[in-house]
Amino acid sequence: MDIINDISNFIFVDDEPEESDIIFIPGGSFPEPSERAAELWKNKFAPIILPSGKFNPKNGRFPGVQTKQEIYGNDFETEWDFMKYVLVKSGVDENVILVENKGGEKGTYDNAFMSKVVTDKHGLKIKKAIICCKSFHARRCQMTYSWAYPEVKFIICPVVNRNISKENWFKDEFGIKQVMSELQKCGQYFKDTIQIYAGNGKNNSIL
Repeated sequence: MDIINDISNFIFVDDEPEESDIIFIPGGSFPEPSERAAELWKNKFAPIILPSGKFNPKNGRFPGVQTKQEIYGNDFETEWDFMKYVLVKSGVDENVILVENKGGEKGTYDNAFMSKVVTDKHGLKIKKAIICCKSFHARRCQMTYSWAYPEVKFIICPVVNRNISKENWFKDEFGIKQVMSELQKCGQYFKDTIQIYAGNGKNNSIL
């Protein structure tokens, strides 16, 4: 069906890696995005990595590692602490990992805009950046980080998570629920922001 193809092509962004200035990892409790970031760093696609995230305030704590607990354990204070641990265990030099462990209340929105605060504080001039994220989270990450960094070219390097891929998301109720939730969130995130891109001059910063 065309509608399935249209939704698939919109939600599932997947680029070939390019040499970049930084790798971003939005917050989460799955290790696979951080593992992908480590792989790209070791292959010299970017010199520094910025994971971002505290935890969802509804939980009041880090919810626990969702996969590969036998490798990474389960006891972390924040999403950032968890992602840093995965990165270091995967061979990344901890000195190249920047810190953003405050964002979380507004999810990906906080991850992007609070990462901008960190990179500005470090005086980083970013022209091109990689984002490592879950595959069905790819479009929202691209849009949100582009909102925070309007001059930056983003390369999206996702990982298949929860067995939800471009090829199969529409085949069971769980995949449909996750992807349609992402579609809805894209609309919720950007319904007001459209005015910015239409030239109405609203301030796009939360900080």
